[in-house]
Amino acid sequence: MIETSIIHNIKKSAAGQHWQRIGIKHHHGIVLPLFSLKSFLSCGIGEYPDLLPLIPWVRSIGFDVIQLLPLNDTGRESSPYNALSAFALNPIHLGLHQLPFSPEVPNCSSLNQRKKINYPEVYAFKDSFLRQYNAKYGDQLKEKADYQSFKNKAAFWLFDYARYKSFKVLQNWKPWEEWFPILRDFPQSLESELSDQVVKEMDYQILLQYLCFHQLESVKQSADAHGVYIKGDIPILINRDSSDVWRYRQLFLLEFSAGAPPDMYAKEGQKWGFPLYSWEQMAIKSYQWWCERLHTASTCYHLYRLDHIVGFFRIWAIPLALAPQLGHYIPENQDEWIPHGKQLMQVMLDASGMLPIGEDLGTIPPEVRTCLRSLGICGTKVVRWERSWNTDKQYIDPKNYPPESMTTVSTHDSETLAEWWKNQTNEAMDYAAWHGWTYTPELKRDLREKIIYESHHSGSLFHINLLQEYLALIPGMTWENIDDERINIPGTISDRNWTYRFRPFIEEIIANPDLQAAMRDVIRV
Repeated sequence: MIETSIIHNIKKSAAGQHWQRIGIKHHHGIVLPLFSLKSFLSCGIGEYPDLLPLIPWVRSIGFDVIQLLPLNDTGRESSPYNALSAFALNPIHLGLHQLPFSPEVPNCSSLNQRKKINYPEVYAFKDSFLRQYNAKYGDQLKEKADYQSFKNKAAFWLFDYARYKSFKVLQNWKPWEEWFPILRDFPQSLESELSDQVVKEMDYQILLQYLCFHQLESVKQSADAHGVYIKGDIPILINRDSSDVWRYRQLFLLEFSAGAPPDMYAKEGQKWGFPLYSWEQMAIKSYQWWCERLHTASTCYHLYRLDHIVGFFRIWAIPLALAPQLGHYIPENQDEWIPHGKQLMQVMLDASGMLPIGEDLGTIPPEVRTCLRSLGICGTKVVRWERSWNTDKQYIDPKNYPPESMTTVSTHDSETLAEWWKNQTNEAMDYAAWHGWTYTPELKRDLREKIIYESHHSGSLFHINLLQEYLALIPGMTWENIDDERINIPGTISDRNWTYRFRPFIEEIIANPDLQAAMRDVIRV
């Protein structure tokens, strides 16, 4: 039972109306990268329609949240956090078989059987197909009323994105800072003088966005019908080489790179390459860019993960020519962190009906978490990392997690539960001893079930784990090498990052009675 006082406090918080839309109760869910899914109809990578059969399936088990990684257009890049646009969706996820007019799709079984995603191959296949599709059906699609409606609703970002993407394609994908000056600093007064080639490419890019939003909005509509919530992922930062930075340079501090100061994990600090926001300029524009970004996302999602939420309170700014350790926080005055972040969080809450859930992992000032809870914004609790670090370093009982939080056993950036158990022996042995369990290097099913069960019965109101953590409960549903279940290793450049695919097809996942029973068991009271 959730205490009446907790419900009252959440209702009275700044996020109270957002909570009431989804219910102040325990929510259970799965998190997955869309790219990792595969169905009998998909072509080498997960596609928007692949989410549709998962919606009634999770609901039948008793879950009600499907969390995704970012779905923004990344061009030819594989990382979903390295987007060309904060608004546009990634055409690589278009379901070809579900396009209007039911086009004939070439056999792509060889792409679909691959263990890892081959992004260049998938991109080339889909781009070739979609350009032919556009040539055949584009004119008919552009006559549809909802196509014109989409263009009007997305006008804030759509045409700038299409222009940027067209220039980028025609400039052989070079960053905008390396374009010819006329394109790099393109004045909108020259819009009428664009070449036919650019206009044609812009029309193609706009059509792709229309199709992407149509498919993903259909997913949200299905979720609405089944009482399931789609949780998106909105990174705090945006790629320097993006349509947003190209078009709205005044809103960004291009002389800095965001990063992190030296710590126990990175002794020389980190430099991410993303520019910082000029919050002063954002405020002058009434934060319109952020408000439009969240409004656009709300057409696809009910909730969202707000990545690196502490960055809204203070962020590590590194001059471009200097090393990470020579950076400084912005704001520099620590007394400004909480007022600054609280104001920005209020902007986020006012901009849409979506409930944000903060990614507040790592070294976070305690005052930040206190502020977030007072606003009704959840933080994130990764079971293996929740310890009383300042005293006896004992694990914190998940039942004592605050309700304004989300519990999980792993993230897309961490080792899976089985990898952690095997590789981080001292931590896992401490965890086993804390519970009174016998430690063995291989994580046995009974202990795996107990850990996942515990995550679903914590004090948090959200309980969401990677889909592969549940698949691992059933023999044969994950790859034989547990390292092949990892999604990303932060700070590394590797062909393994972001190429992970689930071993079973979606059709096999939703039809497996043992998996359904195991997932029901972990949420059963």
